Amino acid sequence: MLRITHREESKLTGWYFEIDRNLLGMILLLVAVGAITMITAGSAEAARMGQPWFYFIKKAFLPYSLGLVCLFGFSMLKKEQIIKISVVGLIVGICALLFTFIHPMRINGSLRWVNINGIRFMPADILKPFFIIITAWFLSRMHKIYGGDIFLNKDAWRAKWQSWWPYLLVFLICVALIFKHPDVGTAALYFGVLFVMLFVAGFPWKFMPAMFGAVVAMAVAAITFMPHIRSRAAHIFDIVPRTQAWYSINSIKHGGLFGSGDEAFVKDVLPESTNDFVYSSIAEDWGAIGACALVVLLFFVLNKLISHATSARDDFVVYALAGAAAVFGGQICFNLMTALHLVIDKGMTLPFISYGGVSFITFCILFGMVLALIREDTWNR
Repeated sequence: MLRITHREESKLTGWYFEIDRNLLGMILLLVAVGAITMITAGSAEAARMGQPWFYFIKKAFLPYSLGLVCLFGFSMLKKEQIIKISVVGLIVGICALLFTFIHPMRINGSLRWVNINGIRFMPADILKPFFIIITAWFLSRMHKIYGGDIFLNKDAWRAKWQSWWPYLLVFLICVALIFKHPDVGTAALYFGVLFVMLFVAGFPWKFMPAMFGAVVAMAVAAITFMPHIRSRAAHIFDIVPRTQAWYSINSIKHGGLFGSGDEAFVKDVLPESTNDFVYSSIAEDWGAIGACALVVLLFFVLNKLISHATSARDDFVVYALAGAAAVFGGQICFNLMTALHLVIDKGMTLPFISYGGVSFITFCILFGMVLALIREDTWNR
Protein backbone atom coordinates (compact mmCIF):
# COMPACT_ATOMS: atom_id res chain seq x y z
CA MET A 1 0.00 0.00 0.00
CA LEU A 2 1.38 3.43 -1.03
CA ARG A 3 1.82 5.71 1.95
CA ILE A 4 3.14 9.26 1.76
CA THR A 5 5.21 10.46 4.71
CA HIS A 6 6.10 14.04 5.61
CA ARG A 7 9.81 13.15 5.63
CA GLU A 8 9.79 12.75 1.84
CA GLU A 9 10.90 16.24 0.74
CA SER A 10 9.19 17.33 -2.48
CA LYS A 11 6.81 20.04 -3.59
CA LEU A 12 4.03 17.48 -3.99
CA THR A 13 4.40 15.95 -0.54
CA GLY A 14 4.72 19.43 0.99
CA TRP A 15 1.49 20.44 -0.76
CA TYR A 16 -0.25 17.24 0.39
CA PHE A 17 0.51 17.76 4.06
CA GLU A 18 -0.02 21.53 4.08
CA ILE A 19 -3.27 21.76 2.11
CA ASP A 20 -6.62 21.79 3.90
CA ARG A 21 -7.62 18.30 2.81
CA ASN A 22 -11.03 18.54 4.48
CA LEU A 23 -11.98 21.62 2.43
CA LEU A 24 -10.53 20.09 -0.73
CA GLY A 25 -12.46 16.87 -0.12
CA MET A 26 -15.75 18.74 0.32
CA ILE A 27 -15.14 20.66 -2.92
CA LEU A 28 -14.46 17.43 -4.81
CA LEU A 29 -17.63 15.94 -3.31
CA LEU A 30 -19.61 18.93 -4.64
CA VAL A 31 -18.02 18.39 -8.06
CA ALA A 32 -19.09 14.72 -7.93
CA VAL A 33 -22.68 15.69 -7.04
CA GLY A 34 -22.71 18.15 -9.94
CA ALA A 35 -21.39 15.51 -12.34
CA ILE A 36 -24.04 12.99 -11.27
CA THR A 37 -26.80 15.58 -11.63
CA MET A 38 -25.48 16.58 -15.05
CA ILE A 39 -25.76 12.96 -16.18
CA THR A 40 -29.22 12.27 -14.74
CA ALA A 41 -30.96 15.56 -15.55
CA GLY A 42 -28.78 16.33 -18.55
CA SER A 43 -29.75 13.19 -20.44
CA ALA A 44 -33.43 14.19 -20.45
CA GLU A 45 -32.65 17.81 -21.30
CA ALA A 46 -30.51 16.60 -24.20
CA ALA A 47 -33.42 14.46 -25.44
CA ARG A 48 -35.67 17.55 -25.44
CA MET A 49 -33.06 19.31 -27.57
CA GLY A 50 -32.97 16.41 -30.04
CA GLN A 51 -29.44 15.47 -28.97
CA PRO A 52 -28.05 12.08 -27.83
CA TRP A 53 -28.29 11.34 -24.11
CA PHE A 54 -24.54 11.90 -23.60
CA TYR A 55 -24.63 15.40 -25.14
CA PHE A 56 -23.93 17.28 -21.89
CA ILE A 57 -21.37 14.71 -20.75
CA LYS A 58 -19.40 15.24 -23.93
CA LYS A 59 -19.63 19.04 -23.65
CA ALA A 60 -18.62 19.00 -19.99
CA PHE A 61 -15.50 16.85 -20.40
CA LEU A 62 -13.18 19.73 -21.37
CA PRO A 63 -14.39 22.36 -18.83
CA TYR A 64 -14.47 19.80 -16.02
CA SER A 65 -10.93 18.69 -16.88
CA LEU A 66 -9.67 22.29 -17.11
CA GLY A 67 -11.48 23.22 -13.91
CA LEU A 68 -9.91 20.41 -11.88
CA VAL A 69 -6.48 21.23 -13.31
CA CYS A 70 -7.01 24.86 -12.23
CA LEU A 71 -8.21 23.78 -8.78
CA PHE A 72 -5.10 21.72 -8.07
CA GLY A 73 -2.70 23.95 -10.03
CA PHE A 74 -3.71 27.22 -8.35
CA SER A 75 -3.66 25.56 -4.92
CA MET A 76 0.13 25.05 -5.36
CA LEU A 77 0.90 28.73 -6.04
CA LYS A 78 2.27 31.36 -3.68
CA LYS A 79 0.56 34.60 -2.71
CA GLU A 80 2.75 36.76 -4.95
CA GLN A 81 2.01 34.53 -7.94
CA ILE A 82 -1.72 34.65 -7.26
CA ILE A 83 -1.68 38.46 -7.14
CA LYS A 84 0.24 38.73 -10.41
CA ILE A 85 -2.08 36.28 -12.18
CA SER A 86 -5.09 38.16 -10.80
CA VAL A 87 -3.83 41.45 -12.27
CA VAL A 88 -3.63 39.82 -15.72
CA GLY A 89 -6.99 38.09 -15.20
CA LEU A 90 -8.65 41.35 -14.18
CA ILE A 91 -7.34 43.16 -17.26
CA VAL A 92 -8.47 40.32 -19.56
CA GLY A 93 -11.88 40.21 -17.86
CA ILE A 94 -12.40 43.96 -18.21
CA CYS A 95 -11.38 43.81 -21.89
CA ALA A 96 -13.86 40.96 -22.44
CA LEU A 97 -16.53 42.99 -20.65
CA LEU A 98 -15.91 45.92 -23.00
CA PHE A 99 -15.99 43.51 -25.95
CA THR A 100 -19.62 42.68 -25.14
CA PHE A 101 -20.52 46.22 -26.23
CA ILE A 102 -18.23 46.27 -29.26
CA HIS A 103 -19.30 42.89 -30.63
CA PRO A 104 -22.31 41.81 -28.55
CA MET A 105 -23.84 38.33 -28.51
CA ARG A 106 -27.51 38.49 -27.53
CA ILE A 107 -29.11 35.55 -25.72
CA ASN A 108 -32.60 35.85 -24.20
CA GLY A 109 -32.43 39.64 -24.49
CA SER A 110 -29.09 39.94 -22.65
CA LEU A 111 -25.80 41.14 -24.13
CA ARG A 112 -23.62 39.65 -21.40
CA TRP A 113 -22.10 36.92 -23.58
CA VAL A 114 -18.91 36.67 -25.62
CA ASN A 115 -18.45 34.00 -28.28
CA ILE A 116 -14.89 33.15 -29.34
CA ASN A 117 -14.49 30.23 -31.75
CA GLY A 118 -17.71 28.66 -30.49
CA ILE A 119 -16.78 29.08 -26.82
CA ARG A 120 -19.50 31.09 -25.11
CA PHE A 121 -18.88 32.74 -21.76
CA MET A 122 -19.82 35.67 -19.55
CA PRO A 123 -16.97 38.10 -18.76
CA ALA A 124 -18.69 38.93 -15.47
CA ASP A 125 -18.06 35.32 -14.42
CA ILE A 126 -14.39 35.44 -15.34
CA LEU A 127 -13.86 38.60 -13.29
CA LYS A 128 -15.11 37.18 -9.96
CA PRO A 129 -11.97 35.48 -8.56
CA PHE A 130 -9.61 38.18 -9.81
CA PHE A 131 -11.86 40.96 -8.53
CA ILE A 132 -11.82 39.37 -5.07
CA ILE A 133 -8.02 38.94 -5.00
CA ILE A 134 -7.27 42.44 -6.30
CA THR A 135 -9.77 43.99 -3.88
CA ALA A 136 -8.17 42.07 -1.01
CA TRP A 137 -4.72 43.26 -2.11
CA PHE A 138 -5.99 46.84 -2.44
CA LEU A 139 -7.53 46.88 1.05
CA SER A 140 -4.43 45.39 2.67
CA ARG A 141 -2.24 47.85 0.77
CA MET A 142 -4.40 50.77 1.89
CA HIS A 143 -4.02 49.68 5.52
CA LYS A 144 -0.24 49.58 5.15
CA ILE A 145 -0.16 53.10 3.67
CA TYR A 146 -2.81 54.88 5.74
CA GLY A 147 -2.98 52.81 8.93
CA GLY A 148 -6.10 51.40 10.55
CA ASP A 149 -8.56 54.04 9.37
CA ILE A 150 -8.68 53.84 5.57
CA PHE A 151 -12.24 55.13 5.21
CA LEU A 152 -12.16 58.44 7.10
CA ASN A 153 -8.51 59.30 6.47
CA LYS A 154 -8.50 62.38 4.22
CA ASP A 155 -5.21 61.39 2.60
CA ALA A 156 -6.80 58.16 1.36
CA TRP A 157 -9.32 60.22 -0.63
CA ARG A 158 -6.88 62.56 -2.32
CA ALA A 159 -6.52 62.42 -6.10
CA LYS A 160 -3.51 60.13 -6.42
CA TRP A 161 -2.73 56.66 -7.69
CA GLN A 162 -2.77 54.81 -4.36
CA SER A 163 -6.11 56.07 -3.08
CA TRP A 164 -9.78 55.16 -3.23
CA TRP A 165 -10.56 56.99 -6.47
CA PRO A 166 -8.80 54.73 -9.03
CA TYR A 167 -10.25 51.58 -7.46
CA LEU A 168 -13.80 52.91 -7.13
CA LEU A 169 -13.72 54.32 -10.67
CA VAL A 170 -12.78 50.95 -12.19
CA PHE A 171 -15.27 49.09 -9.97
CA LEU A 172 -18.20 51.38 -10.75
CA ILE A 173 -17.48 51.32 -14.50
CA CYS A 174 -17.40 47.50 -14.50
CA VAL A 175 -20.60 47.19 -12.45
CA ALA A 176 -22.32 49.78 -14.66
CA LEU A 177 -21.41 47.74 -17.75
CA ILE A 178 -22.74 44.56 -16.13
CA PHE A 179 -25.93 46.37 -15.10
CA LYS A 180 -26.32 47.70 -18.66
CA HIS A 181 -26.22 44.21 -20.21
CA PRO A 182 -28.72 43.90 -18.36
CA ASP A 183 -27.50 41.56 -15.61
CA VAL A 184 -28.94 42.98 -12.41
CA GLY A 185 -28.34 39.85 -10.35
CA THR A 186 -24.60 39.75 -11.04
CA ALA A 187 -24.28 43.51 -10.47
CA ALA A 188 -26.00 43.10 -7.10
CA LEU A 189 -23.69 40.18 -6.28
CA TYR A 190 -20.60 42.30 -6.96
CA PHE A 191 -21.95 45.05 -4.71
CA GLY A 192 -22.67 42.49 -2.00
CA VAL A 193 -19.19 40.98 -2.18
CA LEU A 194 -17.56 44.42 -2.02
CA PHE A 195 -19.80 45.36 0.92
CA VAL A 196 -18.71 42.26 2.87
CA MET A 197 -15.02 42.90 2.17
CA LEU A 198 -15.32 46.56 3.17
CA PHE A 199 -17.19 45.58 6.33
CA VAL A 200 -14.41 43.16 7.29
CA ALA A 201 -11.86 45.92 6.57
CA GLY A 202 -13.56 48.19 9.13
CA PHE A 203 -16.18 50.08 7.15
CA PRO A 204 -17.91 52.53 9.55
CA TRP A 205 -21.41 51.57 10.64
CA LYS A 206 -22.71 55.09 10.06
CA PHE A 207 -22.21 54.66 6.31
CA MET A 208 -24.19 51.42 6.14
CA PRO A 209 -27.46 53.21 5.20
CA ALA A 210 -25.69 54.80 2.23
CA MET A 211 -24.56 51.37 0.99
CA PHE A 212 -28.04 49.98 1.48
CA GLY A 213 -29.49 52.98 -0.32
CA ALA A 214 -27.22 52.36 -3.31
CA VAL A 215 -28.53 48.80 -3.61
CA VAL A 216 -32.15 49.99 -3.30
CA ALA A 217 -31.52 52.66 -5.94
CA MET A 218 -30.13 50.02 -8.29
CA ALA A 219 -33.20 47.84 -7.76
CA VAL A 220 -35.56 50.77 -8.35
CA ALA A 221 -33.67 51.71 -11.52
CA ALA A 222 -33.91 48.14 -12.79
CA ILE A 223 -37.66 47.97 -12.20
CA THR A 224 -38.24 51.44 -13.66
CA PHE A 225 -36.14 51.27 -16.81
CA MET A 226 -36.07 47.53 -17.64
CA PRO A 227 -39.47 46.21 -18.78
CA HIS A 228 -38.58 42.53 -18.39
CA ILE A 229 -37.46 43.11 -14.79
CA ARG A 230 -40.64 45.07 -14.06
CA SER A 231 -42.75 42.28 -15.55
CA ARG A 232 -41.02 39.59 -13.50
CA ALA A 233 -41.15 41.66 -10.32
CA ALA A 234 -44.89 42.17 -10.76
CA HIS A 235 -45.41 38.39 -10.69
CA ILE A 236 -42.83 37.47 -8.07
CA PHE A 237 -45.57 36.32 -5.67
CA ASP A 238 -47.62 34.63 -8.38
CA ILE A 239 -46.88 31.16 -9.69
CA VAL A 240 -48.20 31.15 -13.24
CA PRO A 241 -48.91 27.62 -14.56
CA ARG A 242 -46.49 26.21 -17.13
CA THR A 243 -43.74 28.69 -16.28
CA GLN A 244 -40.23 27.92 -14.98
CA ALA A 245 -41.20 28.78 -11.41
CA TRP A 246 -44.30 26.58 -11.60
CA TYR A 247 -42.32 23.61 -12.87
CA SER A 248 -39.61 24.20 -10.28
CA ILE A 249 -41.99 24.26 -7.30
CA ASN A 250 -43.84 21.19 -8.52
CA SER A 251 -40.61 19.32 -9.12
CA ILE A 252 -39.56 19.90 -5.51
CA LYS A 253 -42.99 18.80 -4.28
CA HIS A 254 -42.91 15.70 -6.46
CA GLY A 255 -39.61 14.58 -4.92
CA GLY A 256 -41.21 13.98 -1.55
CA LEU A 257 -38.99 12.82 1.29
CA PHE A 258 -36.91 10.16 -0.46
CA GLY A 259 -37.06 11.24 -4.11
CA SER A 260 -38.99 9.96 -7.11
CA GLY A 261 -36.06 8.50 -9.05
CA ASP A 262 -37.00 7.36 -12.53
CA GLU A 263 -40.52 8.75 -12.10
CA ALA A 264 -39.21 12.34 -11.90
CA PHE A 265 -41.00 14.42 -14.52
CA VAL A 266 -38.42 17.17 -14.10
CA LYS A 267 -36.26 15.31 -16.58
CA ASP A 268 -38.91 15.81 -19.22
CA VAL A 269 -40.32 19.31 -18.77
CA LEU A 270 -38.31 21.56 -16.43
CA PRO A 271 -36.28 24.19 -18.34
CA GLU A 272 -32.66 24.71 -17.26
CA SER A 273 -32.77 21.56 -15.13
CA THR A 274 -28.97 21.34 -15.15
CA ASN A 275 -28.32 25.03 -14.50
CA ASP A 276 -30.64 27.65 -12.97
CA PHE A 277 -33.04 25.04 -11.54
CA VAL A 278 -30.54 22.29 -10.80
CA TYR A 279 -31.60 22.26 -7.14
CA SER A 280 -35.15 21.41 -8.19
CA SER A 281 -33.75 18.47 -10.17
CA ILE A 282 -31.82 17.26 -7.14
CA ALA A 283 -34.83 17.69 -4.82
CA GLU A 284 -37.00 15.61 -7.14
CA ASP A 285 -34.42 12.91 -7.79
CA TRP A 286 -33.09 12.58 -4.23
CA GLY A 287 -35.99 13.93 -2.19
CA ALA A 288 -35.97 16.38 0.70
CA ILE A 289 -33.34 14.36 2.58
CA GLY A 290 -30.87 14.49 -0.30
CA ALA A 291 -31.61 18.15 -1.02
CA CYS A 292 -31.09 19.11 2.63
CA ALA A 293 -27.88 17.06 2.76
CA LEU A 294 -26.56 19.11 -0.16
CA VAL A 295 -27.40 22.36 1.64
CA VAL A 296 -25.54 21.08 4.72
CA LEU A 297 -22.49 20.26 2.59
CA LEU A 298 -22.56 23.74 1.03
CA PHE A 299 -22.87 25.22 4.52
CA PHE A 300 -19.82 23.26 5.73
CA VAL A 301 -17.75 24.66 2.86
CA LEU A 302 -18.94 28.19 3.68
CA ASN A 303 -18.23 27.63 7.37
CA LYS A 304 -14.70 26.48 6.52
CA LEU A 305 -14.04 29.69 4.61
CA ILE A 306 -15.33 31.84 7.46
CA SER A 307 -13.37 29.84 10.04
CA HIS A 308 -10.11 30.27 8.14
CA ALA A 309 -10.85 33.98 7.60
CA THR A 310 -11.30 34.59 11.33
CA SER A 311 -8.06 32.80 12.21
CA ALA A 312 -5.85 34.10 9.39
CA ARG A 313 -2.85 36.23 10.31
CA ASP A 314 -2.39 38.10 7.03
CA ASP A 315 -4.98 40.85 6.39
CA PHE A 316 -4.83 40.09 2.66
CA VAL A 317 -5.85 36.49 3.33
CA VAL A 318 -8.66 37.62 5.64
CA TYR A 319 -10.14 39.88 2.96
CA ALA A 320 -9.70 37.31 0.18
CA LEU A 321 -11.43 34.58 2.18
CA ALA A 322 -14.22 36.98 3.17
CA GLY A 323 -14.78 37.81 -0.51
CA ALA A 324 -14.71 34.14 -1.49
CA ALA A 325 -17.24 33.32 1.24
CA ALA A 326 -19.45 36.21 0.08
CA VAL A 327 -19.54 35.22 -3.59
CA PHE A 328 -19.94 31.51 -2.74
CA GLY A 329 -22.72 32.13 -0.21
CA GLY A 330 -24.36 34.79 -2.39
CA GLN A 331 -24.67 32.53 -5.40
CA ILE A 332 -26.01 29.70 -3.24
CA CYS A 333 -28.72 32.01 -1.86
CA PHE A 334 -29.60 33.38 -5.30
CA ASN A 335 -29.85 29.92 -6.84
CA LEU A 336 -31.85 28.29 -4.04
CA MET A 337 -34.22 31.25 -3.75
CA THR A 338 -34.74 31.11 -7.52
CA ALA A 339 -35.67 27.43 -7.29
CA LEU A 340 -38.15 28.28 -4.51
CA HIS A 341 -39.49 31.31 -6.45
CA LEU A 342 -38.46 33.76 -3.76
CA VAL A 343 -36.50 36.01 -6.14
CA ILE A 344 -36.54 36.77 -9.86
CA ASP A 345 -34.61 34.23 -11.93
CA LYS A 346 -31.34 35.92 -12.91
CA GLY A 347 -29.40 32.89 -14.18
CA MET A 348 -27.18 32.50 -11.10
CA THR A 349 -25.45 29.12 -10.97
CA LEU A 350 -25.14 26.87 -7.93
CA PRO A 351 -21.35 26.65 -7.32
CA PHE A 352 -19.78 23.37 -8.49
CA ILE A 353 -23.26 21.86 -9.03
CA SER A 354 -24.82 23.71 -11.97
CA TYR A 355 -23.66 22.79 -15.43
CA GLY A 356 -21.72 25.65 -16.96
CA GLY A 357 -18.24 25.50 -18.38
CA VAL A 358 -16.74 28.89 -17.55
CA SER A 359 -18.68 29.24 -14.29
CA PHE A 360 -17.30 25.90 -13.09
CA ILE A 361 -13.75 26.82 -14.10
CA THR A 362 -14.12 30.20 -12.37
CA PHE A 363 -15.02 28.62 -9.04
CA CYS A 364 -12.21 26.10 -9.41
CA ILE A 365 -9.78 28.99 -9.91
CA LEU A 366 -11.20 30.86 -6.93
CA PHE A 367 -11.04 27.88 -4.57
CA GLY A 368 -7.61 26.88 -5.87
CA MET A 369 -6.44 30.38 -4.86
CA VAL A 370 -8.24 30.08 -1.53
CA LEU A 371 -6.57 26.74 -0.75
CA ALA A 372 -3.17 28.20 -1.63
CA LEU A 373 -3.66 31.27 0.58
CA ILE A 374 -4.89 29.16 3.51
CA ARG A 375 -1.91 26.82 3.11
CA GLU A 376 0.65 29.67 3.03
CA ASP A 377 -0.96 31.58 5.90
CA THR A 378 -1.15 28.45 8.08
CA TRP A 379 2.36 27.11 7.50
CA ASN A 380 4.32 30.38 7.31
CA ARG A 381 3.55 31.48 10.85
